[in-house]
Amino acid sequence: MIRIPKAFATEMIGHAREEDPKECCGVLAGSKGKFLKLFRMTNVDASPYRFSWDPKELFKVWREMEDNDWEERAVYHSHTHSPAYPSDTDVRLAGWPEAHYVIVSLEDKDSPVVRAFRIVDGQVSEVELAIV
Repeated sequence: MIRIPKAFATEMIGHAREEDPKECCGVLAGSKGKFLKLFRMTNVDASPYRFSWDPKELFKVWREMEDNDWEERAVYHSHTHSPAYPSDTDVRLAGWPEAHYVIVSLEDKDSPVVRAFRIVDGQVSEVELAIV
């Protein structure tokens, strides 16, 4: 199970809506099963179908996570016109096997859906998500 503070879930949905029709992306980080910070990232692809990080931003985020000994990590991004399920591209590019992958779907703009997954060695498994 993954627990995401309600404020962070609201922030991810807001980020997705602000970037629509492009995908948004970001990272949640924390320790001992708690997410303590949300990092909004720039989608340098500026695409409605995929995302990639700005390497300089990612370096700063990674450095802050290491400086704080934050071992809890979740990558989030939006799907602007498809369900909250990892695409083939998401699976192929998943590079943090220890991280959760959170997808915010804006397929129904009035009712965003947020789901969480693990992606390890090309295998996708859904993880129960609690917004607390």
